[in-house]
Amino acid sequence: LFSGSDDGTVRVWNLESKKCIAVLNAHFSTVTSLALSEDGLTLLSAGRDKVVNVWDLRKYASKKTIPAYEMIEGVSFIGPGSGILACLGVEAAKLKEKTDGYFLTVGERGIVRIWCLESAVCVFEQQSSDVTINSENEESRRGFTATTMLPDDQGILCVTADQQFLFYSCTRTDEGTFQLNLYKRLIGYNDEILDLKFVGEEEQYLAVATNLEQVRVYDVASMSCSYVLAGHTEIVVCLDTCVSASGKTLVVTGSKDNTVRLWDMEKRSCIGTGKGHLGAIGCVAFSKKSKNFFVSGSSDRTIKVWTWDDTLIDAGGEVPLKAKAGVAAHDKDINSLSVSPNDGLVCSGSEDRTASIWKLPNLVSSVVLKGHKRGIWSVEFSPVEQCVITSSGDKTVKIWHVADGSCLKTFEGHTSSVLRASFLSRGTQFVSCGSDGLVKLWTIKTNECIATYDKHDGKVWALAVGKKTEMLATGGTDSDLNLWHDCTMEDKQEDFLKKEEEVLRGQELENAVSDSDYTRAIQLAFELRRPRRLLELFSQLCRKADPEDPIEKALLGLPKEGLRVLLEYIREWNTKPKFCHVAQFVLFRVLRSLPPTDILEIKGISELLEGLIPYSQRHFSRVDRLVRSTFLLDYTLTRMSVVDPDVDAGTTKDVTNDSSMDNVEIAPTEPALETPEKPGKKRKSSKTSQSSKKSSKKVKASSNGDSKAVSVEV
Repeated sequence: LFSGSDDGTVRVWNLESKKCIAVLNAHFSTVTSLALSEDGLTLLSAGRDKVVNVWDLRKYASKKTIPAYEMIEGVSFIGPGSGILACLGVEAAKLKEKTDGYFLTVGERGIVRIWCLESAVCVFEQQSSDVTINSENEESRRGFTATTMLPDDQGILCVTADQQFLFYSCTRTDEGTFQLNLYKRLIGYNDEILDLKFVGEEEQYLAVATNLEQVRVYDVASMSCSYVLAGHTEIVVCLDTCVSASGKTLVVTGSKDNTVRLWDMEKRSCIGTGKGHLGAIGCVAFSKKSKNFFVSGSSDRTIKVWTWDDTLIDAGGEVPLKAKAGVAAHDKDINSLSVSPNDGLVCSGSEDRTASIWKLPNLVSSVVLKGHKRGIWSVEFSPVEQCVITSSGDKTVKIWHVADGSCLKTFEGHTSSVLRASFLSRGTQFVSCGSDGLVKLWTIKTNECIATYDKHDGKVWALAVGKKTEMLATGGTDSDLNLWHDCTMEDKQEDFLKKEEEVLRGQELENAVSDSDYTRAIQLAFELRRPRRLLELFSQLCRKADPEDPIEKALLGLPKEGLRVLLEYIREWNTKPKFCHVAQFVLFRVLRSLPPTDILEIKGISELLEGLIPYSQRHFSRVDRLVRSTFLLDYTLTRMSVVDPDVDAGTTKDVTNDSSMDNVEIAPTEPALETPEKPGKKRKSSKTSQSSKKSSKKVKASSNGDSKAVSVEV
């Protein structure tokens, strides 16, 4: 094991004995990188003392020192079979003859250099760096921090200090020169996202201002950074995009360096720079119709109109832009600008709580929109109506009439400042985002917020709406970049398919009931979550005796989650006296068919049992009282001679002809209840009454050891 340290030494460790076997006094500063050759005989050590040392591991001695003239952060050997050497023109036969090979280094300059180990000469050096450097903290963001060779000739991977992965591939030009091409850039971290816009006709790219001097352009499909627009000397605050009349895709950016820059996305370079503002540029906006000018607003409280022509786009280099008009617009910083669809007006929103509408091209004041209680963060013209939408720090969004400046609607719902608002669905809806981290979708006609999305952990500063795809992109202080797409049609189609499936399964349920396939019917009713139909099925099974219990068969096919839902249904039915007998009927089947260990594994079983036990005890107490009450009824009816004694079918024959009458014991019957005398009738004599009593006797007869009660005539 080889290790490099801040003390400038390299130590060699034996992993078996766990002891240091050699100490190499390699550098005078921190050792930043080590590389071992394939044969294990040569070691490279690089440090911030701007040299690379070559070590012979057979003797643990220094072979040579190669000056690099920059702080080296990463060093890596290039394998003999690598495609990089083939592109360099190094033949494999010659490489085998040499004891040493080639290696590459990266460091603070942010460029890749390839060295020949034998001659200690740099054979290739990048002409320009692809690393983005933050001027606020240059020392902590030095170029590359690591490098490695990718397997299978996939090229070189370099890591930057601002958490980016840069993938390089090597090619050989027609002139025979070696060239490194950056073919992929992965962004590991975005700082606070300040603004973003979709780029191009197909909106396949997304330009993002991320609190850096550069603008990162992402591929929407893969979300990898395709390229970077570098040119500003301070943080880029705002940007806007358009496709010119000639078909060129353009981007305009505003920065804290008080300048605006116009970029050609095909050339990926700046074609024009506008200077004239005395403060940081806070907002920019392209024209919507002619697309040959843009407006900018600044913290110096002025608005300027900048124009260009096609000759500027076709020019080879960067030319200065000229301001066609300018006006002192507000009393405080200008936060947002929007140009009307016909290029006749421009609206500006400011920290002074007002929004102003200006006539183009001379910026003549038309209307001042007053009504917000805090500063205005965004303004935008409707694509179809003559109105403007504004969002403010007073937690509201307002829609204004352009002609007279009257407030048409006010939308309240955010709990904090509303930072962006933009129209959707041809002006019938709009989307807003704010400091509360929420994205809200509104319907203008009903003043209703129809959806709220919570995917950000901080302020949502940036909002972009695709004109063609109506895809949304949001970003904010949490450094997250979220893409949203309209799924209304997919949801409708899904709901339609779900309803269609529900209808088919409902018909299948009815067919199972008509076929008396109760097991299948119970499973379908349960899958469709129809507790009322399930109750009806259980009620039918309660009233019919079925030797094959379909309930137990259905229960065995239910998962643990299904059993929990069934117990919830039983708990609900058990609370109502009308359905309690069905609930107890099903509960008995559940407890009988499932072992206690399976019941205990049901989630929330303790709460379910706590809800079942009190009502079950109440029902059993009520049944017990009813049973005891039936004894009183039987006694009453018996005393009234309403209920005839039970007669055995085998003893209902002529007792006078039975030879067993010799053992018959005749007992007098109890007197019947006297009926009240009806008026107009004479009471019978006592002799008649006594003779009627003798006509009926109770006889106890022994037949097969059982006592039977029979009625006989004496």
